[in-house]
Order: sequence, then C-alpha cells, then structure tokens
Amino acid sequence: MDGNTDETIRDILTTTRRIALVGASAKRWRASHEVMGFLLSRGYDVTPVNPGLAGQTIHGRMVVASLAEAGPLDMVDIFRASIHAGAVADRAVALGARTVWMQLGVIDQDAVNRARAAGVRVAMDRCPVIEDRRIGPFYAEQRCH
Repeated sequence: MDGNTDETIRDILTTTRRIALVGASAKRWRASHEVMGFLLSRGYDVTPVNPGLAGQTIHGRMVVASLAEAGPLDMVDIFRASIHAGAVADRAVALGARTVWMQLGVIDQDAVNRARAAGVRVAMDRCPVIEDRRIGPFYAEQRCH
C-alpha cells in the first residue's frame, strides 16, 4: 500500500537510531507497549510520546508530552487513529525527522504525499515487528550509529 520495497524498509530500519513513539501506552496489552519493548530490545533509542502519561515511565523510558520534547529524531512511529496521523506526520517533518512510520491500520495518503514531497521517507500501514520477522532481523550492530 505504501509503495516501499523490502530494500527501502530494510534501509529505514537499519539506518534509524532514535525513534519517537507517538501514542505510547503503559497498558501491557496494547500494541504500542509491545512494539516499544521490541524496538528497545533491538537497540533503538525510543522515546514514548503521550501527553496524558508525561513524566511517567514505560519500559524504563520517560514519557514526554510532545514530539518537540522527544527530539532529535530519526523516525516518528505513529500509534494514533488515522484521523490524527496527518498532524503528527506534519509535525515530524517540521522537526526534521527522516522517516514517518504509520502503524498497521494507520492510513493517510495525503500525509504520505506531504511528507514525501518534503523529502521524508514514509512507511504506512506497517509494523516494524512484522517487518523484522519478515525481512529482518535488524539488530543494533547492523545499524549505523
């Protein structure tokens, strides 16, 4: 759906170091909680973003209220409803993120088009855990630091 090749996804996941995870949840049964734990286990530096949980910790990482507080960023991973994805993607572009990643079920083609027009890579309707299992794994020693 997003037009990315396996090589593009592999490149995103091997060149990314710092990730802001927007819509992070402290609830262990939520996908965002599981994905954040997975990304941390793979050596990524993940900052959870959720204004309702700011100041708390998830997986030992301090939750911040906004993307601006999470920077500098390589990638913004969006766990928000599609209706909110565009605003998050636009903010990620404005803050200099190299990649916007919209999780499974998060779809906003207009946001994809705007981000790509600004030179930002975009993955849409994908999960890095699934991509790791499908074409990975993307261990820390494989990534640029």
